[in-house]
Amino acid sequence: MTGGHDIDYVTGFRDRLGLPGIIDIHTHFMPEQVLRKVWGYFDAAGPLIGSREWPITYRDEEQVRLKTLRGFGVRAFTSMVYPHKPDMAAWLNDWSADFAARTPDCLHTSTFYPEPSAPAYVSAAIEGGTRIFKLHIQVGDYHPADPQLDEVWGVIQDAGIPVVMHCGSGPAAGRFTGPGPMATLLQRFPRLRPVIAHLGAPEYTGFLDLAATYDGVLFDTTMSFTDFFDAAAGPFPAAELPRLRDVGDRILFGSDFPNIPYPYGHALFALERLGLGDEWLRAVCHDNAARLFALG
Repeated sequence: MTGGHDIDYVTGFRDRLGLPGIIDIHTHFMPEQVLRKVWGYFDAAGPLIGSREWPITYRDEEQVRLKTLRGFGVRAFTSMVYPHKPDMAAWLNDWSADFAARTPDCLHTSTFYPEPSAPAYVSAAIEGGTRIFKLHIQVGDYHPADPQLDEVWGVIQDAGIPVVMHCGSGPAAGRFTGPGPMATLLQRFPRLRPVIAHLGAPEYTGFLDLAATYDGVLFDTTMSFTDFFDAAAGPFPAAELPRLRDVGDRILFGSDFPNIPYPYGHALFALERLGLGDEWLRAVCHDNAARLFALG
């Protein structure tokens, strides 16, 4: 039986590790009409999710989803929004700023897209207190080093704000996914703090190589090591587990809640069964993010 099926497992996980809570840096809260379209895409098994069945486990209204996360002991989370076309990011940022203002345990999240207006609304988001940005290279279908983003990357680099980036080619490759485009970006902006979503699946080794070169490269664990994701993107290479252990201070827990096809606890179970030790788990599930976002 797959582990992590209920809240008892999550509670036991926190208790075993002595965690004050879990910090989940990859959760999706969006405008209702946007989230419904995202769920519709998952329901249709669209090509960007690998054309496979992907049932949404936590298909609830917003307040129920918030109650569920808090019930798991999640003390801080994000509202990962991302545009797929121009003239969308600024509107999403307005919504996300309002959501963070009315949801104190949400880390104020913003996004951007390669377009002439991006420098202005990104600067406004930073001035408004955004804590983290989110990009989806696969969905947005743009090169992360697009010249239209030069000013944006410069501002974000100077501000030191992390950017969660779905830039790996899992579960389906895009024109600009993989470590190559990210290497180009980091060559130009070496002080950036990208958070490579899903550990860069399936190009795990290539993204670990980038982390060895650039100290600012971080990772999130979103969906990684779960039974579902291993079947979709291929398992994490066992030979790289020592490197994964060694960069344990640069890995952040993420879940993809609510858009996951299994119980929330399975994501934690999948990390625990790696056997990398309690210290590694505490760092990944709480301490690294607490330090990064000065959460105490």
